[in-house]
Amino acid sequence: MTTNTHWTAVCSQHDLIADSGICALIKETQVALFYIKQQQTVFAIANHDPFSQANVLSRGLVGSKGDQLFVASPVYKQHFCLETGRCLDDENTRIQVWPARIENGQVEVLI
Repeated sequence: MTTNTHWTAVCSQHDLIADSGICALIKETQVALFYIKQQQTVFAIANHDPFSQANVLSRGLVGSKGDQLFVASPVYKQHFCLETGRCLDDENTRIQVWPARIENGQVEVLI
């Protein structure tokens, strides 16, 4: 991993799995990366599920409610918005999100 103006190069775009998640360790933080192929967009959220207390969100299923993309936790199935980290099932719960982008074939996260 290399750091350039706070954007951290995490992996190649080719390492991503379309409409699914992978996990990366960035500065000692587990980050779940989700690549939405149709939009050519990558989202970076915390991999830690606050309900099960396990680092599993990268294994969750991607879905949508209207225009809102979410990941469903593989443990208790809570839905987390990929853009905001807000839990769609519990308004008092949210997970951390970070800006992410694809630049020159590299996935970068701003942490």
